Amino acid sequence: MEFSVSTPRYYYPNPKPTTAFSLKPPNSQASSSSPLSSSNQLRRPKTITTTPPPPPQPAKPISKIPSNPFKNLTNPPHVPTPPITTTDSNTSLLTNKLWLTSKLSPPPPPPPPPHSPPDIDDDEEEEAVKYNEPRKKSQLPKVEFRQEGKIFVGNLPNWLKKNEVSEFFRQFGPITSVILIKGHDSTERNAGFGFVIYDGPNATKSAMKAVEFDGVEFHGRVLTVKLDDGGRLKDKAEQRTRWIEQDSGDGVEYRARSKWHKERQSSRNALRKVMETEPENWQAVVQTFERINKPSRGEYGLMVKYYARRGDMHRARETFESMRARGIEPTSHVYTSLIHAYAVGRDMEEALSCVRKMKDEGIEMSLVTYSIIVGGFAKVGNAEAADHWFKEAKERHTTLNAIIYGNIVYAHCQACNMDRAEALVREMEEAGIDAPVDIYHTMMDGYTMVGNEDKCLIVFERLKECGFTPSVISYGCLINLYIKVGKVSKALEVSKMMETASIKHNMKTYSMLINGFLKLKDWANAFAVIEDLMKDGLKPDVVLYNNIITAFCGMGNMNRAVRTVKEMQRERHRPTSRTFMPIIHGFARAGDMRRALEIFDMMRMSGCIPTVHTFNALVLGLVEKRQMEKAVEILDEMTLAGISPNEHTYTTIMNGYASLGDTGKAFEYFSKLRNDGLEIDVFTYEALLKACCKAGKMQSALAVTKEMSAQKIPRNTFVYNILVDGWARRGDVWEAADLMQQMKREGVQPDIHSYTSFINACCKAGDMQRAAKTIEEMKTFGVKPNVKTYTTLIHGWARASLPEKALRCFKDMKLAGLKPDKAVYHCLMTSLLSRATVAEAYIYSGLLSICKEMIESGLTVDMGTAVHWSRCLRKIERTGGELTEALQKTFPPDWNSCHTMYVSSDVDSDDEVDITSDGDDDDDREFASRIDNVMMTDEDSLKHG
Repeated sequence: MEFSVSTPRYYYPNPKPTTAFSLKPPNSQASSSSPLSSSNQLRRPKTITTTPPPPPQPAKPISKIPSNPFKNLTNPPHVPTPPITTTDSNTSLLTNKLWLTSKLSPPPPPPPPPHSPPDIDDDEEEEAVKYNEPRKKSQLPKVEFRQEGKIFVGNLPNWLKKNEVSEFFRQFGPITSVILIKGHDSTERNAGFGFVIYDGPNATKSAMKAVEFDGVEFHGRVLTVKLDDGGRLKDKAEQRTRWIEQDSGDGVEYRARSKWHKERQSSRNALRKVMETEPENWQAVVQTFERINKPSRGEYGLMVKYYARRGDMHRARETFESMRARGIEPTSHVYTSLIHAYAVGRDMEEALSCVRKMKDEGIEMSLVTYSIIVGGFAKVGNAEAADHWFKEAKERHTTLNAIIYGNIVYAHCQACNMDRAEALVREMEEAGIDAPVDIYHTMMDGYTMVGNEDKCLIVFERLKECGFTPSVISYGCLINLYIKVGKVSKALEVSKMMETASIKHNMKTYSMLINGFLKLKDWANAFAVIEDLMKDGLKPDVVLYNNIITAFCGMGNMNRAVRTVKEMQRERHRPTSRTFMPIIHGFARAGDMRRALEIFDMMRMSGCIPTVHTFNALVLGLVEKRQMEKAVEILDEMTLAGISPNEHTYTTIMNGYASLGDTGKAFEYFSKLRNDGLEIDVFTYEALLKACCKAGKMQSALAVTKEMSAQKIPRNTFVYNILVDGWARRGDVWEAADLMQQMKREGVQPDIHSYTSFINACCKAGDMQRAAKTIEEMKTFGVKPNVKTYTTLIHGWARASLPEKALRCFKDMKLAGLKPDKAVYHCLMTSLLSRATVAEAYIYSGLLSICKEMIESGLTVDMGTAVHWSRCLRKIERTGGELTEALQKTFPPDWNSCHTMYVSSDVDSDDEVDITSDGDDDDDREFASRIDNVMMTDEDSLKHG
């Protein structure tokens, strides 16, 4: 992929540090030599006491047969555990130091000191050591294979099912389960015998009553009923022992596995191999499964698990039902795999229906099942349901693991409930479960969502202190944090840290950087990151293509954005509705509705169903071009498409009518929004306030603010800015000053727009002294005046007939590093030309310098401004001069053909013009109203959500 735009290396100057936390690990030299930094797993401090070395033992003869690693599973030797003695209290403090929550929140009070153990004599200590010695095989406790309440039932018909056996033997007591042994030749028929297991405190008595029915006729067969002697389990255990203890040397000849077992094991191994080596090739997996003759529960379980990992819940359910149709009853593992499939597909209702079936069939839910359910609810954002199943897991299982804790922590982090997440991490650590690195990443992501930069950095430092090596995921969490809070330069510093640590970016980290530059509308650096991504050999995915399209639309290169969509389709990437939204919005904003509707049809042809957000993009583009009639027509098209407008749709329409000052239409759509039962938020009230203030109906605006208070919707900075601007339009400086004081009392910090609107109110009221004090107050609170602020102040000094003050303010603006725009030059030139005949000589020189700046900047004024300036020039230089020649270079190109008409119309009355006449003031007021319209669009240009 090639880009025709210039792509400089992305670089942002390093700002001053805003927090006391550093991304670099403290004491890097010491940490590099620490044993914690050389491993990815948490290491607890070793005990202070040391055990004496064991006495040397005679060397054993080397056997030619390698030792069996499974031998210790049958008779594991008992290794004595050395007693843990602490001679220093720093040991427990060091253990607490390795906890994640020890710095996130204050640790709980330490437990009371343990009582010192009584003195042990040497004889008792010797007996204790003997007690810990490994016992011989003859001394091991005898394993009881017989199960209470279990009976053997023989001579059953081969076609009999479990429910029929259960109904017959249920008369003696409650039954836990019925086990029918399947035949080798046909899994649909049983082998003619099975087992029945009774439940409850009287299970043994129930089994004894059932044995009395030995010899009873049942479906034409004479039943054999007797108590289970554990022979079947004993034979299995002995056979397993013989297979493991191959080097026992007892001379027993072991029976080789049958041909059927070998074929079945070979088929299962082939299926496992295909799933592990070619997980994406689902056709090969299905073909391998279909080649298996009479699949067993194991093969069906593997297929359900395979579909669960792919998130294909429909095929997982089909395989599950096919297994049940063959008479194979599912186990807890198979049910867990099916629940996992629904959890990955985010269909938690079906997952819970599987849980209910498990409970109805008496199948115990394992800890893995609970972990999957908690993780499924965490992905769908239902933290309450996840917490409910987590508590049930704690009641059913005495010990939990780090996986289920990680899932419940993730659920609360996604819900921005970080206090509960911290409490869960502390609970996990107090239970002796070490927090894995995934929980660190989850906590960092949670703090990123709530914007808590300090705690996110604490978790990152804690990750390194506990011996984990930061990975691309760790650095990606930091990049995401700084992109979210708007500190792109900090994100670039993290990127350099990754390069220093020899960690390569992945697609997600690159996409985060690109999003950061797109938010700043820095298209060149965004494309520079894309070029680096291409150089690293990464192939663009749907997310990257969407970012590229957004960048082209932001640059105004709409044709290139459309070509990118076609290139995306050639690469077999399916566009989404997010792909087409910026293109539709770009054409609509440019007023090219024909192209916008073409892209809309193109989206439908590509298989994307238009959503309410797509229609909102069309509405927003039309509203920005003030085409309100066409925007309202889009609402009718939404209704025909079966899509209901949401609160953003109505708020956009209200903002459009607010910009026109049509309060009636704004209140009409506000009523529609309320009647449809949609949520009314602060943005909706902002649109109403903007309409009222634009129309000068401040009493209606006050009524809207009272309703906001009744609905308990707090006023933010934008609401106050709209109100201050409304009073500024009327020149009511006292009401504007009261609002500024009310902002500070309610803890709302005024921003640059608030101060600019208040300065405008002061200038319209002629109170330039208060306006100057406001500038000093801005600098005190760290708010830097912008170009619009200086333009408003220059306009105020011009209205106060103090052009020298306006010229000094213009110089202060340039000293602050701000570049004057067209409105500044218009306002300043009008003020100086109107007063130049009675002012000092330095104003004349100021006029010349400003003219040269305008010529160098290539600024051209409109015809009305040129006529007004020419009238002022004739009073200064009646026969022309240096100023006239310089200023006429900024006039429109057709000025030479039009200015003769204006001169001839004014030459007769030229002698009658007096300096004290009000004609100049009328011209000033006419031009001042034009400047007011330019400056008062500051609040109209604010975009929300």
